[in-house]
Amino acid sequence: MSWTTEQIAAMVEPDRAHRKAYTDPEIFDLEMERIFENTWIYIGHESQVKEPGDYYLAQVGRQPMIMVKDKNGEVQVLYNRCPHRGAQLCTARKGNTGNNFYCSYHAWTFHLDGKLESMPAKQAYEGTNLDFEDPEFHMARPARSDNYRGFWFAKLSEGGPDLRSHLGESASAFDQLIDRAPGKETEVVGSCFRMVQQSNWKIFLENQLDASHPGVTHESTGKSAQQVEAKIRADGKEVPLELSFLSDFARLGHDGWTKFGTIGFPNGHSSLEGYMGLRPDDPDTNEYVRRMYAAYGEEKAEEILAVNIHHMLVYPCNSVQPPLQQLRTIRPLGPDRTLTEIWHFRLKDAPEEIYRRSLAYYYLVNSPSTLVNADDLFNWWKCQHGLESSAREWVSFHRNAGQDIEEGDKTYSAPDTMSEMPLRHMMHAWRDYMTAEKEA
Repeated sequence: MSWTTEQIAAMVEPDRAHRKAYTDPEIFDLEMERIFENTWIYIGHESQVKEPGDYYLAQVGRQPMIMVKDKNGEVQVLYNRCPHRGAQLCTARKGNTGNNFYCSYHAWTFHLDGKLESMPAKQAYEGTNLDFEDPEFHMARPARSDNYRGFWFAKLSEGGPDLRSHLGESASAFDQLIDRAPGKETEVVGSCFRMVQQSNWKIFLENQLDASHPGVTHESTGKSAQQVEAKIRADGKEVPLELSFLSDFARLGHDGWTKFGTIGFPNGHSSLEGYMGLRPDDPDTNEYVRRMYAAYGEEKAEEILAVNIHHMLVYPCNSVQPPLQQLRTIRPLGPDRTLTEIWHFRLKDAPEEIYRRSLAYYYLVNSPSTLVNADDLFNWWKCQHGLESSAREWVSFHRNAGQDIEEGDKTYSAPDTMSEMPLRHMMHAWRDYMTAEKEA
């Protein structure tokens, strides 16, 4: 069927959404056109391209893109396509392309800013319509590209808000990834974890701020960690802080997550307040705080460390966890397939022990091999298959519906609840993007 604007709008109600928003191939194609190819999508961090010629490949909607550092030290965002016959110029996910881009099909070469440099038999083009100065024969650029403090985004359409306006208060998550560093810089560590989830991209985003699922989905992991903690204590040893990342799933129980509030921001962004005792009174943390005081002064340092974010969802493509120095980005591949990249960051001049602590969370909770991730992936797969059935037409977001608190342009979940406000908030944003008049 060909979906009308009215039909799409009718798929989202105040407390539920239609299952076809997650399963219909035509809806997925419209999402690529109206959301992922029509708003700001994350490309990568500047530290992924440190030297001239360094590049990293990303996907924006259905479009292959390259982030590269040019000879002047500037980051460029370009389409990964030769304008001659359409061949992709780079196929390795990352690397260094040297002084130019070289097409392996017909040897056209391009400067690192995408301008056409040369090709074989150049004289054969004299007197033809090929003009070396014509952008038509350069590597194409997205309509807009920009960065916020070194985090690069691209937008494939003109019009609409600039990057900073689009990010709004969600920019605080990127601020935290930098400001929490005593050296006031951050950088990507190594490569990333990559997973292809057998589920719709919206299921992943919803799960990140679904406070009602951790005590259920991850209960077995939490109880196993508690058993390990008990054995360590019985042996007269000190329990590593990192084990609490897992044992908290059981310690809080099914209903213990009511204390973690959520906030909805304009443009679909939303946040979950922090938890897990990430500022314990131990020598490593105290040394980190001392360095923050030395770098910023006590008042400013406390202001930075007091920001209460565990997850920030930067709609429609990022989940950022600043206290744990991680960023996830999604690249939808189909209505039932989503590529996820999980990046870990190092805070400049922070104690090595603080880095190791966050790295432990990266491996214990966000790694593709951890029990936590396995539980989530399996549930998302089950959700996708269930939604493909016709048993019921609607997905429920009823928990605490009608109890959200509106204050200006923000929406707060009802206090002391595991409200599904963020899920409602994102689906309402989805409806607005999908039904908006198309930008020029």
